[in-house]
Parts: sequence; C-alpha cells; structure tokens
Amino acid sequence: MADPGFTPVILLTGFLGSGKTTLLSRLLADPALSDTAVLINEFGEVGLDHHLLDRIDEEMVLLSSGCVCCTIRGELAAAIKALHSRRARGEVPPFRRIVVESTGLADPLPVIATVTADPVLRHHVRMGAVVTTVDAVNGPDQLARQPESVAQAAVADRLVLTKTDLATPAQEAAAVAALRALNPDAPLVRAADAPLDAAALLGGRQALTTMSEGFRCIPAPAGAENHTAGVSTFALVFEASIDWTRFGLWLTMLLHRHGSAVLRVKGLLNVAGANTPVAIHGVQQLVHVPTHLPAWPDPADRSSRLVFITRGLDAGLIERSLRAFGLMPAGAPEGVEQGQ
Repeated sequence: MADPGFTPVILLTGFLGSGKTTLLSRLLADPALSDTAVLINEFGEVGLDHHLLDRIDEEMVLLSSGCVCCTIRGELAAAIKALHSRRARGEVPPFRRIVVESTGLADPLPVIATVTADPVLRHHVRMGAVVTTVDAVNGPDQLARQPESVAQAAVADRLVLTKTDLATPAQEAAAVAALRALNPDAPLVRAADAPLDAAALLGGRQALTTMSEGFRCIPAPAGAENHTAGVSTFALVFEASIDWTRFGLWLTMLLHRHGSAVLRVKGLLNVAGANTPVAIHGVQQLVHVPTHLPAWPDPADRSSRLVFITRGLDAGLIERSLRAFGLMPAGAPEGVEQGQ
C-alpha cells in the first residue's frame, strides 16, 4: 500500500519485445486489479482489445475487468493529473493504483523523476514498485549491449523473466545469472509460471517485505558475472548502528557528486534509537521516502547493508567516504561483497 491518501504509481518497463504487453494484458484480467488505472502510449500497440467494454472518450476506455485504460498524449505528468482530476469529479470509476507502461527504449528515470519531483503530483501520488520484464532468450545479449536494458533491470523492484517456455535451460540460466549479477535481490518470477500473484507483483514497495526475497539486500551469487561494461554490483555491510542525520548528509552529498553513476542504491539500516529497520531506495539523484519496517527480516541479524548498482564507480570510494563521515569504523572493512 502507498501512504494513506496517496495513489501508488507502478512502472512496468522492459526492453523491446520483452513481453510487457502480454504480461499487462494477463495481469489486468485478474479481478484483484479491477481498481487499477493504466497509462499506455497507444491502445493499438497494446493487445487489450479483447478486454474493452466501453469507450469513455478518444483517450480512455473502461475494460471489462473494471480497469480504466488511458493513452498518454503529451507529458506523463499531465496525464496523471488529468486522471486524478477525473476520478475526483466522478467521471471515471475509483482506482487505487496507476500502472504506467513505458516504451521498450525508455530510460525509467524520467518516469520516476516525474512522480517524485513534480510539485503537484507529489501531493497526490507516490512512486510504487518498478516491474521489469526481461526476455529469457534475448535478455543476456540486450543487457550486454543496450544501456536502456541495463537501466530497466537495475532499478527494478521486481523482475519478470518472460519467454522461458521458448528458452533452452542454458538460455534461461544465462538470463538469470545476468540479472542476478546486475540486480541480486529483486524478487524474480517467471511469467510462464501460473498463477501469477498480480496484486503482489504490482503492489507498492512495502509489499516487498512480504515477498520471499524482499529487503534481503543480498550480493550477487558466487560465480555470477556482469558482462555490461562498467556496471558493478556490491554490498557494504556494517554492524554499528547509524546516526540518521549523518547518514542523510552523506547520502545527499554522494548522490549530488556521483548520482549519475549510481543506477541504484538500496539499503536496510540499523538506525540509532530505532527498534526496527529503515529501508531506503534511491535511483541516481532521486531518493524515495524512507520506510520504517515493522520488524527485521531476520531478528538475529541487525547489521546494516547497502547495495549499490553503479556504472564506473568504485566500491572503495564509497566505503572510504562512509569512513570519512564516521559511519564505518576505521581499519579493516566490516564487509564488502562484490557482485562481479
């Protein structure tokens, strides 16, 4: 769930031909998502015709599942504002979430920035999960060659591996290894598996705490290799509790200086004075509102862990900066886990 009174915006992204449309059509047929609004580029590009029930106007239709489906004409911010206003006036059925399907060549950052930074939207919506589809057959090659594919997979809160029914076991294993080297802790589901839990897949970030791999912040598996030039995944682990003010200053300065090189930072923090962990998410210079979790995933392990996915940014530099701010003690590192 999003914060009370705020509508979560879920981004569905993935490279060209990775199966976003097929997945979206399948998810919207689930009654659990009947209170969903969908923003897409063109109806004709999205195979939802068999779900169409009623056309409200030239930009909006009501699907048989109860979902509202709209085309994006112009800026995303304007489309979300218009949708929100029409809901307030009772011109469209009530909805609890908005799903935005991006184009296959889109960098996800502008969508996230729109939701997070727009001065009007920030009073009505919150960024929910980023769900990224990856083709099991072509995904490894796309991750090695296409910067957009790397960005889409790196920022994902959930990864959906598609076309596993067409892939050989070796191709599927290669795709999983490439994704785990790039984004080691995002829950990964296979679209060919049935049934898919639509509500959990498109749930807000807090729903991650109830999923099997949520907030573990694990490093990439041993032996996994990241073939995308300049991209590395690593985790910094430390036992001492963290001064929240000092940490916030450090993170702000780090992202101000190196934000373009930080594809993603995700952390589970033991904050001094707090009984439960604080989860943080950042994409380049954008940091989402920290979340106070109700309990530690593993009560026996209360160490803080930061996972970084970076392009051309050395783990040692980040570790040294943490020490300079007194967030990690001097001397031998308490934990640096490399994903390469």
